[in-house]
Amino acid sequence: MHRRLRTLSAALGALVLLGAAGCGDSDGGSGGSGGKLDMGIAVANISLNFAHEMVLGAESAAGHAGGVNFKAVGPPNTDGPAEVQLFQNLTARAKDGIVLENLDPPIFTRPAARAVDQGIPIVALDTSPTDGSKVTFYVGNDNYALGELMATEALKRLGDDPKGEIVIGVPNPGTPVLDNRAKGIADTFKKEAPDVKILGPFQTYSDPGQNYSAWSAQVNAHPDALAFLGVGDADSYNLAKIKKAEGGKWLTAGFDVDPKTLDAVKDGSNFVAIDPQHFLKGYLSTAMLIEAVRQNDGKLPDGWFLSPGGVVDSSNIDEIITRQKSAEAAYDWYKPTIDKLLGDQEANLKPLKDAR
Repeated sequence: MHRRLRTLSAALGALVLLGAAGCGDSDGGSGGSGGKLDMGIAVANISLNFAHEMVLGAESAAGHAGGVNFKAVGPPNTDGPAEVQLFQNLTARAKDGIVLENLDPPIFTRPAARAVDQGIPIVALDTSPTDGSKVTFYVGNDNYALGELMATEALKRLGDDPKGEIVIGVPNPGTPVLDNRAKGIADTFKKEAPDVKILGPFQTYSDPGQNYSAWSAQVNAHPDALAFLGVGDADSYNLAKIKKAEGGKWLTAGFDVDPKTLDAVKDGSNFVAIDPQHFLKGYLSTAMLIEAVRQNDGKLPDGWFLSPGGVVDSSNIDEIITRQKSAEAAYDWYKPTIDKLLGDQEANLKPLKDAR
């Protein structure tokens, strides 16, 4: 199912690994060859959907701006030290600005600070920066609210006064983005369904194979649970796969819009997917970076630029599948939101300390 989507994702993956250039004929910009800006994005895992989405959004923004040599880098698997090395290599060529997404903020503190000291504007994407990183601008979701959203959707389907166990999984414990999602889920159940017992969050790993094994162990340990809820990419489609194999009656759901996750929502295995709208974040962060360099001498705003998310369910799954068919389709779908958010940036800027 959705063979075109999978073929596109594979092709884009190869493109990203090589580093894609968004080129145009704009007169703006101060660096790079021929008056073009040299910029890039570093992501935590180039092979998973969440990173693909952010890279595609960033490349789309660079292409629309024009006059930007843009390179995307990231390790094939979640590997913080490997990404640090790739980020450091990127600073040697992307002198005009870098968008940095990672899943291990502490180890990026010194490398990011060094880049800022070298005069490279850095935008933190999806994971808020550490205090010592000298990065002061962050584009990301309210992940606690997205966790609340998942719990609310689950409660709609559990009926009045549910009783039983809910199992929560987090691929990379200690990553603020993921921990905040899990906390939003747990807090909502505690408030709205006090007779539900929260188990976890348990570590489920971002590697798809490890993730499947981790969830299989949880399902075997808690066969009578009401729901298994993950906050990561692989959680979504692996939970659906296990549910089908086991003939499970429990609710399953996760985050992101991997093609296999969309299949799971389409066939009803997963009741929802929570969509952090990674393409949008990649686009916004890169567009604002380019704007800052061209119009404000590289001075970025200070604070947390709040990017929205949403629910994918039976009511809009076909629309989202269509959106995901190409970067052009995604841009067309997001364009009204992009125009609104970039048109009134102050309205969406919050204190960095409030990021969650």
